[in-house]
Amino acid sequence: MVLLIPGYSLRVGSGLDRALLLKFMQRTYQELYPAHSFAHLAQTIEQYLSSETPLLWVEQTQQPIGCLWLGNATDQVQGDRHSYIFLLYVQPTHRRQGIGAALMQHAENLARERGDRQLGLQVFQQNQVALNLYAKLGYEVQSLWMTKTL
Repeated sequence: MVLLIPGYSLRVGSGLDRALLLKFMQRTYQELYPAHSFAHLAQTIEQYLSSETPLLWVEQTQQPIGCLWLGNATDQVQGDRHSYIFLLYVQPTHRRQGIGAALMQHAENLARERGDRQLGLQVFQQNQVALNLYAKLGYEVQSLWMTKTL
């Protein structure tokens, strides 16, 4: 356990945390799209959760209240491998206390330790709170992912 910020600790997760990770992933999507089912996210976890994709839990009194899951990606312009945030989630009752920013700093430190020169993530356009956090931390838009319903 590592102290993240006062009152919160950071614990390294494992493959045994699949069900909890699924629960946290579903929560983040359901906040933006409450009418959808996100059972398919289990496939993402099965495909990408490994010893190469660090999973970290933020806990308060040994109860998980936040999560950071890092993966790997390739910059399509430069061709460099880099760290990629699969999931950053903090329960609503624990937000605006610096936990998300502390997790982002931790992610940047992990990426640097791995020798990566870049950290990427995807954020939904309507998630203004997250967009504000990332902009405040120095993240910039590199590309736009566009879709069309057929």
